Amino acid sequence: MRLYRLVWQVPTALLLITTMLLFANEFAIARPSRRVKDIPYVASTLPGFDPQRHILDVYSPRKQSATPYPVVVFIHGGSWNSGRKNLYAFIGRRLAKQGVVAVIINYRLAPTVEVPAMVDDCARAVLWTRQHIADYGGDPNRIYVMGHSAGGGLAALLTVKDSVFTQLGVDRNPINGAILDDPAGLDMFDYLTKMEYPNDEQYLVPFGKDPAVWRQVSALYHLTSDAPPILIYAGERTYPSIASSTRKFEKRLQELGIRHEFKVLPGKKHIPMVTQLFWQNNIIYRDLLPFVGAKPST
Repeated sequence: MRLYRLVWQVPTALLLITTMLLFANEFAIARPSRRVKDIPYVASTLPGFDPQRHILDVYSPRKQSATPYPVVVFIHGGSWNSGRKNLYAFIGRRLAKQGVVAVIINYRLAPTVEVPAMVDDCARAVLWTRQHIADYGGDPNRIYVMGHSAGGGLAALLTVKDSVFTQLGVDRNPINGAILDDPAGLDMFDYLTKMEYPNDEQYLVPFGKDPAVWRQVSALYHLTSDAPPILIYAGERTYPSIASSTRKFEKRLQELGIRHEFKVLPGKKHIPMVTQLFWQNNIIYRDLLPFVGAKPST
């Protein structure tokens, strides 16, 4: 009986130890960074303003720098109908610890809005960043976007479709490059035209039923030879649709001569492609830091 109790106590003890280590690790991450949260990035008078979705958090290194830090705007995933910035605080902390000002954003989701409105929200968050990030130690001339899953597709579109910004009244796209982590939605025109997978009809809620819109919000169809550099990562065991669209996207980057790197990470499924960002020394951070010109602050 004692042995039986001991066997059941071991997993509990391991869970407790693991939890304590994770909290201790998070504290160690947080120490070198400063977070300012729930900052509105559009005016409350904007039609459709959502006080829960039109907000962002800024994570900046505590260490003062003689030169401004590079900036990464992170866009969360969630099938265009879920997700929130608070789940990705660990990314903000990790980036700030390594000499990057991180901006983690919310944006409106389906069914409240469709993808074109989400793109508009993300673009407005980037423009807020360009206007205000110097106040947090960031360089407004070194803004990069990063996203996982649906957020990766949105980040890609912002990077390559300049009209997203010009229609908001700015003269140029302020994005210097993109980091796409197992991105979804790079070619939704093809995806929704074929409807090859179970439950594909669910994506007609965020994308609507107009094929012209599917093409409009698919980054693949807006690539031009002058696009900024792009890092792309796909999990070896990710969803077939993501595996297919990332390969197609990378082929088009090659054809146009756009500077890029494409890596398939062995054994990784879709969700672990983002949860791995909890660990400072994973391959994405190792590539990201020189890509954005970061110098670790600690």
